[in-house]
Amino acid sequence: MRHTKEEKAAEAARLRDFINYHNYRYYVLDDPEVSDAEYDTLMRLLQAIEREYPDLVTPDSPTQRVGAAPAEKFGIVVHRRPMLSLANALDAGEMREFDARVKRMLGSEADVEYVAEIKFDGLAVALTYENGRLRSAATRGDGLNGEDVTANVKTVRSVPLRLLAPEAGSIPTLLEVRGEVILPRRAFEKLNAEREQRGEPLFANPRNAAAGSLRQLDPRVSAARPLDIYCHSPGVVEGARWATQWEFLEGLKALGLKVNPHNRLCPNIEAALEYWQEMSERRGRLDYEADGVVVKVNSFALQQRLGEVSRAPRWAVAYKFKAQQAETRVLRISVQVGRIGFLTPVAQLEPVALGGVTIASASLHNLDEVRRKDVRQGDTVLVERAGDVIPYLVRVARKGEPRGPEFSMPARCPECAGAVAHEEGEAGYFCVNVNCPARVRESIRHFASKTCLDIEGLGEQLVGQLVEKGLVKELADLYELKDRRAELVALERMGAKSADNLLASIERSRTTTLERLINGLGIRHVGESTARQLALEFAAVEELAEASQERLESIRDIGPEVARSIREYFTEPRNQRAVKRLRQRLREVRAPARAPQHQSAVAGLSFVLTGVLETMTRGEAAEKIHAAGGRISSAVSARTDFVVAGREPGSKLDEAKKLGVSIISEEELRALLGAGAGRTSHGR
Repeated sequence: MRHTKEEKAAEAARLRDFINYHNYRYYVLDDPEVSDAEYDTLMRLLQAIEREYPDLVTPDSPTQRVGAAPAEKFGIVVHRRPMLSLANALDAGEMREFDARVKRMLGSEADVEYVAEIKFDGLAVALTYENGRLRSAATRGDGLNGEDVTANVKTVRSVPLRLLAPEAGSIPTLLEVRGEVILPRRAFEKLNAEREQRGEPLFANPRNAAAGSLRQLDPRVSAARPLDIYCHSPGVVEGARWATQWEFLEGLKALGLKVNPHNRLCPNIEAALEYWQEMSERRGRLDYEADGVVVKVNSFALQQRLGEVSRAPRWAVAYKFKAQQAETRVLRISVQVGRIGFLTPVAQLEPVALGGVTIASASLHNLDEVRRKDVRQGDTVLVERAGDVIPYLVRVARKGEPRGPEFSMPARCPECAGAVAHEEGEAGYFCVNVNCPARVRESIRHFASKTCLDIEGLGEQLVGQLVEKGLVKELADLYELKDRRAELVALERMGAKSADNLLASIERSRTTTLERLINGLGIRHVGESTARQLALEFAAVEELAEASQERLESIRDIGPEVARSIREYFTEPRNQRAVKRLRQRLREVRAPARAPQHQSAVAGLSFVLTGVLETMTRGEAAEKIHAAGGRISSAVSARTDFVVAGREPGSKLDEAKKLGVSIISEEELRALLGAGAGRTSHGR
């Protein structure tokens, strides 16, 4: 008997309800009620109906998790309420000060009830549901405006496309909920192992992997990676009322949204501190990266009374975990050669597990640092992950017995046996051979990096093979690889698909910007900021190549050392030929947009950033200053207009005081930039 379309529509609706419910059981509760085979049967039945009647497909159908075509770029979503950052507490004393401040502002000495939650190290997003259906998903962005990643978030299985009807109450007419998209540790390790096999660059940590996965223009890439989410905060809510943060979290669970099971209701600040201690000890056993605990006043009414400052709520604070440390032994001190020839001593360590990863080496930066810490082969040292990411050698814990010899820099380059130069009074040693294989490898990796030509797929292993096989001897050779596809495919762990992906990425990089190109050349002392300044002064790289020392020094914040380095680079005949070949192979090199000088209070002014900023990263601050017509310098000089000092400023602050340079706070910088600067943030 043939069923009518109306009957098929009703059956499809029932199947969607079944599948949505079982998705909730499996991905949110981790408590499935049906086998994989039974689930697959339900999905195939729904797919069959939707194939027969395409007009019955709904946007929230489970079959539509990967239904969007690749996008050319992300659209912009304006957050209904700003996604603020959080103030940080460095120790238990500051947490108690936070509690005392809350009580003082509320005019009460009674204990305040808090909710303590894990602070995830992932990518913050806002999900918007209208009448129970997922309408949009956006990244935090600058706090006011985020990127539209709806198609990609739909691929996250723990994100319901349609909310469940709660047993008590009803589905909100509008629910904007904030959460953190993460990549579980086990999934991260598997992903990196697969990328290593394909010769692709490895992700530094799960957070980078989660962010990179969610910000793919092709949702199919996001779908192939097992992203997860934990929801934690309300945005705008209509059609539902929760009196407290704890009620809100319980309400999210009833709607089918994933909430962290480790959240805890704390009667006072001491209970919250106990929670922090417990989670600090358990963090290594969690299957996701966590960098602290967030403590929030539970009552929404009290939150409203406490309000917020421009960058953060007064009713919440983040208490970061301490840097993870471990002891291990120095097996030897080796020397690595960088892209401009600098020799860097590196402590090769007896592998030690630290924060979910294995640490086998740590940079010692330069000879002065090795001597200052007196690190020698055979010593037992204390290492930590700076920012829970970069291995850092803190100090020698126990000297070796017998003590190893004092480390000295080699007289010849360990890669090419070329001469090693060292300028008097400088900490650095460098290889003078521009054709040194290590320099070539590192220059290619730098050229292909995100802030330069952004060529995806050129990982350390692949670059090593390209140089070793003679396929790439200088940067321009990258653009000849299309003619050597067969040799490319034959490389270890490559294959036709990976080769084609790489060639497509190289082809896209033929259109770039002048500052990216200048940065990509790898000129000593010329980084992203200086490259942009040069791009604003010169119309083309050929014009920069002809500039005199005097012309370069006349540019604000470019001193004699930087100017001399630029001149040395472009007067070297081999570099001249290499840049000419490279320029001939690029399709278009766009000049940067120049900000109207009369529209900004910072136009033409020079800034140096130091310390940790609270409402934006230093990179974001630099972008805002550039966009307003200002300049960023890496060093303080008499020509610096302002030093922006964040938390834990470095020696640049002392230099500014010595030179009489104006020192301003982050808030004062935001005031200079104007009310349109927006709120930016990082972390949770």
